[in-house]
Amino acid sequence: MKRYFITGLLVLVPLVITVWVLNLLIDTLDQSLILLPESLQPQRLFGFRIPGLGALLTLAIVLVTGVLTQNIIGERLLVLWEALLNRIPFVKSIYSSVKQVSDTLLSPSGQAFRKALLVQFPREGSWTIGFLTGTPGGDVANHLEGEFVSVYVPTTPNPTGGYFVMMRRSDVIELDMTVDDALKYIISMGVVAPPAQNTIVLPVEADPNRVG
Repeated sequence: MKRYFITGLLVLVPLVITVWVLNLLIDTLDQSLILLPESLQPQRLFGFRIPGLGALLTLAIVLVTGVLTQNIIGERLLVLWEALLNRIPFVKSIYSSVKQVSDTLLSPSGQAFRKALLVQFPREGSWTIGFLTGTPGGDVANHLEGEFVSVYVPTTPNPTGGYFVMMRRSDVIELDMTVDDALKYIISMGVVAPPAQNTIVLPVEADPNRVG
């Protein structure tokens, strides 16, 4: 009975958590339906709620925004919009900070969160996994002697919280591991280990002068 119970848990727990996360995500994206007029609300038209309709609307808004901002008129309107936001004191600081972070994280050419690192944290001799976010800049770089890198060290099991540290480049080890595998390793508290890298042994060519 114990073996059957554990087997059932191994099957159901991942499924339940997956459904819960998807339901939370869909419920959040469905909030975009408030942008529609009341006469076009699904509950008004059909008499019941349609889960996921708001998620489709959100994706459509994102795609349309991307298309519109790719032409000359859209780019100029975007510049004017950002100039307007930068004139509002409190909004300016929030918008500029969020935009800078999003541009860094989502840019295809950016290096933030593209590499997993093995670092000693919170003290020497204790190792954990971190993510490369860049290099120190501004006046901070003027006070650091040598080559440093910026590292984000996530907490377990919630990687959205963590610590930002600057370490010497010589003190970090770049891992041959994808970011997805590293996140799984962190979230599972080391239970789900990343796949081992297979070492390819090349065959030795036969020496014609060798006997035996």
